[in-house]
Amino acid sequence: MAAGQAAALVPINLAWHSKHLHDHEERVSVKQLEDKYPNIKAYNFSVPIDHFHNESRYEPHSSDSFPLRYWLDTSNYKPGGPVIVLHSGEFDSDGRLPYLQHGIVPILTKATGGVGLVMEHRYYGTSFPVPDLTNENLRFLTTEQALADTAYFAQHIEFPGLEHLDLTASAAPWIIYGGSYAGAFAAFTRKLYPDVYWGAISSSGVTAAVEDLWQYYEAARQYAPGDCGPTTQKLTHVVDSVLFGDDATNVRKFKELFGLGDLDDDDFATTISRGLSGLQSTNWDPEEDVSSLGIYCAVITSNAQLFASTTHLIPTVQNLVSQAGFESQAEVLSVRMLNYIGYVRDYVKRNLKSSSCKGKSVVECFSSKYISTDSSLEAGWLRSWSYQVCTQWGYFVTGSGTPKDQLPMISRAVTLKSASSHCEILFNITSSPDVESINKLGGFNFSYPRLAIIDGLQDPWRSATPHATGLPDRKSTTSEPFMLIDWGVHHWDEFGLSEDTHVPGLPPPQVTEAHKAEIEFVQAWLKEWEEEKGSSSRQPHQEDEMMEEL
Repeated sequence: MAAGQAAALVPINLAWHSKHLHDHEERVSVKQLEDKYPNIKAYNFSVPIDHFHNESRYEPHSSDSFPLRYWLDTSNYKPGGPVIVLHSGEFDSDGRLPYLQHGIVPILTKATGGVGLVMEHRYYGTSFPVPDLTNENLRFLTTEQALADTAYFAQHIEFPGLEHLDLTASAAPWIIYGGSYAGAFAAFTRKLYPDVYWGAISSSGVTAAVEDLWQYYEAARQYAPGDCGPTTQKLTHVVDSVLFGDDATNVRKFKELFGLGDLDDDDFATTISRGLSGLQSTNWDPEEDVSSLGIYCAVITSNAQLFASTTHLIPTVQNLVSQAGFESQAEVLSVRMLNYIGYVRDYVKRNLKSSSCKGKSVVECFSSKYISTDSSLEAGWLRSWSYQVCTQWGYFVTGSGTPKDQLPMISRAVTLKSASSHCEILFNITSSPDVESINKLGGFNFSYPRLAIIDGLQDPWRSATPHATGLPDRKSTTSEPFMLIDWGVHHWDEFGLSEDTHVPGLPPPQVTEAHKAEIEFVQAWLKEWEEEKGSSSRQPHQEDEMMEEL
């Protein structure tokens, strides 16, 4: 998995069609990671499996504990400094180590003399409280249990090498940062455990759980480069004019143009939508940037025919475009449709030769009905996150949810039923996720003192945040910063450059400004702690030095 994809919340019905996400990667050892990041060490801390013995949904209850992994960096610590926690969310925590080495964590710890750490989420990475991921053993995987882990950790931890100091939440200010799902998690932590976590930064935090998130592609419609959004809408309308026609033979022939004739309509529609989801993985950091959206848009907006193998399809495609109501644009749109067909065909061919699909049929490779039901721990983050979206979070991305007066970005054949079909296949869940269990913790209008809400203007996930289109703007204050990064995408402020990397223009000015603002309001929060608790966490000379670097 590419770095940018590993760090990003993935719409689960799209993830199951991304075959590269299914391959078991060779795990990098802790020693290799510690050698790569010599100031960072991995540890485990024992936390209860079950924090809520009075709730029947966790029956049979457990009184046991399990090792929750965390990664610690004390290289910037000065006496009186805070603890800065970056929560790893729905992935293996070792994928967050760059942010502990040269991202938002050291940006804040250098400015405050703080301890930095990455905390893993239960049921991800190595932090499993159970021997396997069968349905029964997944009962302890809820956001509420994981939030309680975070509080328990802060209340009881003794950091190796700093055992002589009391750095628990009662004696030191704890600030939690998270991006994406972890951003919502950080916000909820601050609200549920305000006496434990002094402040929180929610970056691209999806504080609103939404079952049908058709709005996910609205960002691509508005902000994809060039003519990509409108062209995608038109090509999708051509697709739907065939799929929703009355001639099953024509539908079959149409899907065969893409090399996907054997797929059901919903699986076909999901498979051909793959290029658009790359927007959330675009990044200012060259090491993290993913090119999939740029390639997709360049291909489908080209007015030159790019694939020689589609030449014989010109009359067929011209007819399809005209029948869809685009007769006046047939010449240009037909070329773009041919390029779209060539683009998907190439993707299909490459995947059929990949390790995850070699020897399989098109249906076995691309149909959601053939997803892996492996319930061992090797199933990893994809099974764990699938369970979370099926039970609590939703985020099933559809085309059918698009308003009738708007051309959709993906086919209306992608319905809520099809987008959530894995819930029944994997877990025998046929009911809707309990999104209210999440929204009562947060929601669209969520705010709380000493909670910063930071989003990217172009982020597809902004539609599930307090910065969603149509919501009232808010005044940004030191207590409740409310920031929208212009030309920003998914938690762009989380990234940073290593100390020995100096590239003119990087980070871009809007990210540098976000970093400066984060330093300023975190230091203001720490001053409040000092005034209220009588303990100083501020190091003035560190503040001046950090501001000069930025």
